[in-house]
Amino acid sequence: MASSSLALIFQGLCTALAGVVLVVIFLNIQFPYLLQDCKFCWTLFKVKQKRAVFRKRKPFYTVLDCFLNRVRTRPDKPLLVFEGREYSYQDCDKESNKIARALRKHGNLTQGDTVALFLGNEPRFVWMWLGLCKLGCAASLLNYNIRAKSLLHCFSCCGAKVLIVAEELKEAVEEVLPTLLEQKASVFILSKECNTAGLQTLVDKIEEASNEPISPELRSNVTMGSPAVYIYTSGTTGFPKAAVMTQERIWAGTFYLFINGASSEDVIYIPLPLYHAAGFVIGLHGAIQRGMTVVLRRKFSVSQFWDDCRKHNVTIIQYIGETMRYLCNTPKRESDKMHKVRMAIGNGLREEVWRSFQSRFGHIRIVEFYAASDSNIGFINYIGKIGAVGRENFYQKVSSTFILFFPHALIQFDAERGEPARDSNGLCIPMPQGETGLLVAKITTIAPFIEYARNPEQTEKKKIRDVFQKGDAYLNTGDLLRIDKDNFVYFQDRIGDTFRWKGENVATTEIEDVLTALDFIKDACVYGVKVPGTEGRAGMAAVTLKSGSEFDGTEAFSHIASYLPSYARPQFIRIQNSLEITGTFKQVKVKLVGEGFNLTIIKDPLYLHMDKDKCYKPMTMNYYNSIITGKMHI
Repeated sequence: MASSSLALIFQGLCTALAGVVLVVIFLNIQFPYLLQDCKFCWTLFKVKQKRAVFRKRKPFYTVLDCFLNRVRTRPDKPLLVFEGREYSYQDCDKESNKIARALRKHGNLTQGDTVALFLGNEPRFVWMWLGLCKLGCAASLLNYNIRAKSLLHCFSCCGAKVLIVAEELKEAVEEVLPTLLEQKASVFILSKECNTAGLQTLVDKIEEASNEPISPELRSNVTMGSPAVYIYTSGTTGFPKAAVMTQERIWAGTFYLFINGASSEDVIYIPLPLYHAAGFVIGLHGAIQRGMTVVLRRKFSVSQFWDDCRKHNVTIIQYIGETMRYLCNTPKRESDKMHKVRMAIGNGLREEVWRSFQSRFGHIRIVEFYAASDSNIGFINYIGKIGAVGRENFYQKVSSTFILFFPHALIQFDAERGEPARDSNGLCIPMPQGETGLLVAKITTIAPFIEYARNPEQTEKKKIRDVFQKGDAYLNTGDLLRIDKDNFVYFQDRIGDTFRWKGENVATTEIEDVLTALDFIKDACVYGVKVPGTEGRAGMAAVTLKSGSEFDGTEAFSHIASYLPSYARPQFIRIQNSLEITGTFKQVKVKLVGEGFNLTIIKDPLYLHMDKDKCYKPMTMNYYNSIITGKMHI
């Protein structure tokens, strides 16, 4: 009897085990990414709980407090490695204390003020930011490529009262210094000596200051809603827009590395500019949150990239698609796979470059993501699906008190009219799964849209109303995406008056204003065109000439180079008799974009940007074929 009972129990266990195995097999077939989805969503839940704890602390627990905690627990650990020198967490703390004291005394700063940083990648950029945090001030991160009116606009639009300038950018600031002084701005240059009236030296004042800790009382009013930094994004006005990143949003970006498994033992390599959210928030702040070491590079160098990684035992790298393509285009070496890099995090990586990179440099985990400093929605490709920018998962879809966490949709976009298509009821039309559409994200308390600084007009333009029901409001990301049957998200293109080139957003209206300032150009229409083997779109301008005028390629080059950063300069200029416009006086770019710089189609005079010759030269079939085949790089 006993043996019979045991046999029945064993048989029952076997049946149950077989049932479990069948269930697992079924789930694996039906939901092949279920375990990874669950793991990722659990990690997001832990992040949400951490942020909830930070919010409840009095005063609010900021990233600065996280940094100061690292200073207390591991003071001698390197935070920054830069050009052969190491700076520990404690070193950075003391340097930022000196900067805070110098700025408070000589810049007359108080809690809530904004300071604009016009600096390149260097340790002082980090110390400046930490010092401003200790004073309860916000930082405006200016792109060091901007000049003239754009520089003045970016300084003024965030309400900054102090501008801090790198010594190598002195000439750019001197050009606008009279206007800055008229606005009663305090302008400091990072040097010990300066003969320019109105420019105050700062390095000498920092060296004289004490490195003793700064009283927390100076930042006692900082909350999760306080502006932390202003990060600039190109817009249709021709001038960059200042996206307000609150302390809460800084925390959100900080956890990207944590979500993807980074630890305090990792070393991250940041060759991206710190004025961008990727390098500043995800890279630098993510490293501080994890207690990591940052190897900071002044600028990306394709020849030094892997040598730096090997020298400093780098385990995580940051990228944009263009940098990865540059690395893949270098001559192959036996040392290509001799490194400790295990993860790369970034965006803009094309499928063919992705495969080439992993084949050549080893199976480095690629974490592609989709996000923007002015957006309220993001995706992460935590699965590693080649070519995808992220994955739509049930954390974003499931209901919390009957409200979706991050409501979003792809809607039909009318490229001819340059706006979302609408049905007979005036509502937007959702796109079926697998088809390309404009990504919009509902503006909610969970996923808010923080307005652009002092720019209510552009803030409102970023919103789409009456999307799926009358009265609702969604954020217009300006991006065309596609979501496949397995819920992987693919970036398709950008819309509107901006395009990306060399990792930067380019505003077409600003370029048009520069072009029409030339004596011989009447009207200009700027757009981006595809160039084989490159990321993003190269700038192209269709222009009309004033009566009796001729196009001067040398003068055009000199003028454009004086007013625009290299990435914003048109690579092609097309001379037309007239520019087509719509009934509402909007330029028609669809046909122009489609024709690109194809000499087999275009009969108009066409000119090519030739940096070496400092002029725009007539486009020839030899040049055209060289660009198409990749023999000539632009």
